[in-house]
Amino acid sequence: MKTKNNGVWDVIVIGGGPAGMMAAGRAAQEGKSVLLLEKNQSLGKKLLITGGGRCNVTNNKQNVRMMATQYKGSDQFLMSAFAQFDVSKTLAFFHRHGMKTKEEAEGRIFPASNTAQSVLDVLLNYMRAGEVTVHTHVEVVGFLRNQEEEVFVIQPKKGKALRAHTCIVATGGTSRPDTGSTGEGFAWLKALGHTITENNMALVPIAIKNGWVKRMAGITLRDIKLTVLQNGMRQFVQKGKLLFTHVGISGPTVLNMSKDVGELLSHGDVVIELDLFPHYDAGTLRGRLQALLTDEHNKKLKNTLPAFMTAALVPELLALAGVDGETANHSVRHEDRLKLVTCMKAMPMHVKGLLGAHKAIVSDGGVALKEVDFKTMQSRVVPGLYLIGDVLNISRPSGGYSLQLCWTTGFVAGSHV
Repeated sequence: MKTKNNGVWDVIVIGGGPAGMMAAGRAAQEGKSVLLLEKNQSLGKKLLITGGGRCNVTNNKQNVRMMATQYKGSDQFLMSAFAQFDVSKTLAFFHRHGMKTKEEAEGRIFPASNTAQSVLDVLLNYMRAGEVTVHTHVEVVGFLRNQEEEVFVIQPKKGKALRAHTCIVATGGTSRPDTGSTGEGFAWLKALGHTITENNMALVPIAIKNGWVKRMAGITLRDIKLTVLQNGMRQFVQKGKLLFTHVGISGPTVLNMSKDVGELLSHGDVVIELDLFPHYDAGTLRGRLQALLTDEHNKKLKNTLPAFMTAALVPELLALAGVDGETANHSVRHEDRLKLVTCMKAMPMHVKGLLGAHKAIVSDGGVALKEVDFKTMQSRVVPGLYLIGDVLNISRPSGGYSLQLCWTTGFVAGSHV
C-alpha cells in the first residue's frame, strides 16, 4: 500500500462515484499515494442504478469534436480534455480490463453482461491495482486550504482531520440524493472563491395530469414526436422514444427535453402533444385508416385499431376523440375518422411538473467552467484543487454522455495531480 508522507497524502479524492474512482485509480497508477473518501457504506451506489441497472457507459462518437459538441455551451472547454481521453480511449480502457461492450440504438454503449456491476468491478480492480486506500462511510464536514503549509485540510464528521498536497472534488451534483449526491461540495467550493451556478435538475421525468397517461404506465412507444406548447404556441419539438410511467412520461426523449419544459413552467401552463405517426401527414394517415376500415368493414372499430397502433392506446384514443369503438367499420362516419386522425397526431398531455431531485438522472449547474483549466482539471482559483464530473456546470443529453464526462475529467485530473 502506498502510504502518506509525514501524515500528508499526495492526493485525497472526495467522492466515490465513477469520476472519483477513475481519478483515484489513475493518480495511483502515476505513483501517488491516494486516499478516496466515500460517504456511503459502499462504492458505486449511483453507478449501479444508471441505465436501469445496465449502465450506459458512453456513446460511440469517436470523433473528438463531434463528441464535444454534444455538451452544448461547454464544447470549447471540453476539447482539450477529450483530446486526452476520448470515447475510443474509454472503450480501450474497459476492454483492456476485461469488460466486453456492445452498441445499441443511437450509439449507446453498454457492458455486454447487461449489468452495471461489470463497470464497477473494473473500477474497483483498477484502484486495487494502484493500491488506492478507500475509506467508506466517511462524511466530510470541513474543507479548507492551509495557505502557509500549502496543504488541504479535510475534516470528517468522525475522526481526525486529513491532509493532502492535492485534492480532487468529485462530490457530484444534487440528483438522486438517496445515493449521496446532496450538493455539499458546492458550499466548500464557494467558500474557497469559486463561482457556483445554482444546481437544477437537467434530466428528469415529467409528471402529467391526464389520467389516460397514467393508465398507460409501462408502455413504450418508439418513433414518436412530442410538440411542446405554451399558450397555444409551439415552443419546440422532440422525436424519439417515450415511456409512460405511473405518474407521467420518461425515456431518453423526455429526459432530454425536461430542462426546457421546466423553464417554460415558470412562465405558465405547458401542454405536450403526442404524435403517434410523425412520418405521415394528416391526409396520408386518413387514407391509411380508411383503407384499413374498408378491408375489415364488418369488424368493430375497437377491434381493428390494434392493427394500426399500440393496442393499449386504443381505448384511450377512442375516449379522447369521442368516438364509439363499438361501431362497425363500415358505419364509421367521415367526421369520426377526422377526429381519430386529429387525435393520433396530437394526443394532449397537460404537464403537472418535473419529478425533482429524487428521480433526476443528472443535475445541471455547478462550478463556472472559466474557473477550471481543462487541460489538467485544476482550479484556476485554488492551486492543487481539481474539479471533475457533476461538480462542473456542464449540460449534456441522455445517452452515455454523463458517464463519458466522468471518465474523461477523472482520467485527466488523475493524470495531472
